[in-house]
Amino acid sequence: MTSSKTLIIAEAGVNHNGDINRAFDLIDIAAEAGADIVKFQSFRADKLASKNAPKADYQIKNSDQGTDESQYDMLKRLELSERDHAALIAHCKKRNIAFLSTPFDIDGLHMLVDKFGITTIKLGSSELTNGPILLAAAQTGHKVIFSTGMGSLNEIKEALNILAYGYLNKTPPSSRSDFQNMLNDAAALEVLREKVTVLHCNTAYPTPLEDVNLKAMRTISDTFGVPTGYSDHTMGIDIPLAAVVMGATVIEKHFTQDRTLPGPDHKASLQPDELKAMITAVREAERLIENNRNVELAEILKRPNIQKALGNGLKEPSASEKINAHMARKSIMAARHIPAGATLGANDIAIKRPASGASPMEYWDILNKIVDQTYETDQPLFIST
Repeated sequence: MTSSKTLIIAEAGVNHNGDINRAFDLIDIAAEAGADIVKFQSFRADKLASKNAPKADYQIKNSDQGTDESQYDMLKRLELSERDHAALIAHCKKRNIAFLSTPFDIDGLHMLVDKFGITTIKLGSSELTNGPILLAAAQTGHKVIFSTGMGSLNEIKEALNILAYGYLNKTPPSSRSDFQNMLNDAAALEVLREKVTVLHCNTAYPTPLEDVNLKAMRTISDTFGVPTGYSDHTMGIDIPLAAVVMGATVIEKHFTQDRTLPGPDHKASLQPDELKAMITAVREAERLIENNRNVELAEILKRPNIQKALGNGLKEPSASEKINAHMARKSIMAARHIPAGATLGANDIAIKRPASGASPMEYWDILNKIVDQTYETDQPLFIST
């Protein structure tokens, strides 16, 4: 058995609470802990969520504003400007740690790639069914890492199909059917194995151990033959350690300065000493793998909490994350007032939270269709195809 270094992504996310100085501190924490990458999130609230999008249950519980603000208002407070991105990248260079950020719309993706030279694209679980951003990510030609929380094996298959289409084609598909069978193409499989890493994930914050289903990571690997990893939202460090023992090539884990801070993700995040302990444990596990210390590796997987987290291997949404799916996923909405009888153009269509309209995977089937009713901004679009 051989080992290669696991890529460890320390997910700062929105745990800066909208404060650039706190974001600098998070970079320092990740660098001092020995992470390979510190990752943030790149979004504009008006492109990510409709004005009346409700918060997810965990966002209500963990935010100091509770139900007194919409998801849009919460996200607005957590935005990072383009100038902020430049400052964070400069600080990462100073601390000798790689910068990464998750885009939530195509403009954000191109800002990261074209303006800041980012060469790896990390997409969150909410984008698993967002065909246009998957296509745009692949058409950059760069490597893509994507999370699969709330997702099924069939949804992962469709995401891989459109990524493969994007890597191999510079023109957009004319309909969903154009990319649905890409995995039957040997060239497509080759490019996916070279360019794409799929992260098993559960989007409950924090994730109950019984809902982790760590064996699903192997199911993804066995089914598609692509590199796999694990994006973790459990409490503690045992589950990402187990994922490494089970073959994860990437580990992503939220961290914070202080778990008691208000904000949507702090409570499911590691504190600085825990982040360092996790990275130390992962590097030790790599040494055990490299030296074929199989008995010791097996003992790690026998720990009671890890046994509880192994699951049945079926890649499907758990009960705890189904609660968040409607608020976290996106759908097709009207980007502006659209009169009845109009033909839908790209500027008429927005892809936002919540998942109240048609799936973004239907984007190309809806484009250029005639609407039979008037739509207002942020109204979910349902068009007969």
